[in-house]
Amino acid sequence: MAGPPMGSSARGAMAHPVSPRPLTVSRTSFGSVSRDSNGRLREVHDDKRGIDVQHRLNGSSKVSAVRADHSRIVAERGRAGYIARPYSFHGHPYYSRTYAWHGHIYQRMYRGYTFRRIPVEVYAPRVYYAPAFYGWAYYPWATPVPYAWGWGPDPWYGYYGFYFTPYPSYAAPADWLTDYVISQDLAAAYAAQQAQAQQAQQTQQTDASVAQPTGQPAITPEIKAEIAAQIKDEIQLENAEAQANAQGQEPDPQSSSINRMFLDGQSHIFIADDSLDVTDAQGNGCPLSDGDVLQLAPPQDPEATAGVLTVLASKGGTECQQGTTVSVGLSDLQEMQNGMRATLDQGMQELSQAKGIPTPPMDSSATAPSAIDATAPKPDADVDAQLRQELTEGDQADRAAAAAPAQPNPTSMLLSPFGGLSGSAMFVQDAEPAELLAAARRDPLYDRRRW
Repeated sequence: MAGPPMGSSARGAMAHPVSPRPLTVSRTSFGSVSRDSNGRLREVHDDKRGIDVQHRLNGSSKVSAVRADHSRIVAERGRAGYIARPYSFHGHPYYSRTYAWHGHIYQRMYRGYTFRRIPVEVYAPRVYYAPAFYGWAYYPWATPVPYAWGWGPDPWYGYYGFYFTPYPSYAAPADWLTDYVISQDLAAAYAAQQAQAQQAQQTQQTDASVAQPTGQPAITPEIKAEIAAQIKDEIQLENAEAQANAQGQEPDPQSSSINRMFLDGQSHIFIADDSLDVTDAQGNGCPLSDGDVLQLAPPQDPEATAGVLTVLASKGGTECQQGTTVSVGLSDLQEMQNGMRATLDQGMQELSQAKGIPTPPMDSSATAPSAIDATAPKPDADVDAQLRQELTEGDQADRAAAAAPAQPNPTSMLLSPFGGLSGSAMFVQDAEPAELLAAARRDPLYDRRRW
């Protein structure tokens, strides 16, 4: 099947996002429960435990909470969860996220920023390279070089072999980085899918809908070329940030965030790096997962709190189909860009050390620390234990939701994340009573749409 049209200069009528169908909310003795029009559980808000459990259309779930010390914890089986702690640098808000994955702990930094009234967190590298390194990573090599990744034994590679095929040789670093970014996303998608299937078996779920391979190659060379062009844009962006950092300046969130991508009049590529529910042109929900490729094309509604994108590639099954037009909230788009930039930083480090590939200019791959790192909180040493506890509490909240009798409120409906109330204004975003939402919004870390 031919893919949707691509190209940075394609323009059409202005794209306006579509609001999702509202959810029905029921009060319980411990909080509230939200269900969609098919009766599927979508969210549990547990006042007693102080947590939220978000259930996605593909059967996965995420547990999150904002705690008394203003830190935020986000946990999900099969994925790297994190604890985010706020701090300030030069009077600007930043957030340090301590991640844990299979016993490995690492830290990433994010700049707080508001785009179209939506609070987002913009990825900020902890280290930068010399300008010569970014130039080496941006421009093609003199001749293509063959490269063997060694993924053959990895289970994700066989599982998604219908979807992704790496290049046998590479003419430019951006092409190598393209395959690196895709591989990391697909490996994460496979790990999450396996954890989801195991959890469904343990809890005897009957409505978990894991996307199954369709057997049709989906990421074409044309799509990979679009991804490589986006990667080159991100390399240019980080080079500019590195030069500002050398002068003691912070990254500018207006240019580092998705703000630039909405304003420059060009098409941009996003790659999902998490499970995510989005809304199609008919208002129906469909899921995405790591490695699905989307394109944002101008012109976009300048006042909207969501972008309208085209799905260039998906894994089929129950996922949003290739060519579907979907609305994606700004905070979710920002997290996609964050994921690409963070994975790209990992890839550039590995690229500089890869065997059989042209080496970067001497000393250019030495790193300089980011100025924002100096005042950041220390990583949470016990993050792994805290994430496990959060998942346990999420399971308990789900069991309580299944067992507790509902106290229906027939007028309570969910506020669309793209604007506009459905039903009574007493209950608003993600099924929380208005007074709870108002209290939460006073916390600068609160942005439920990202969770």
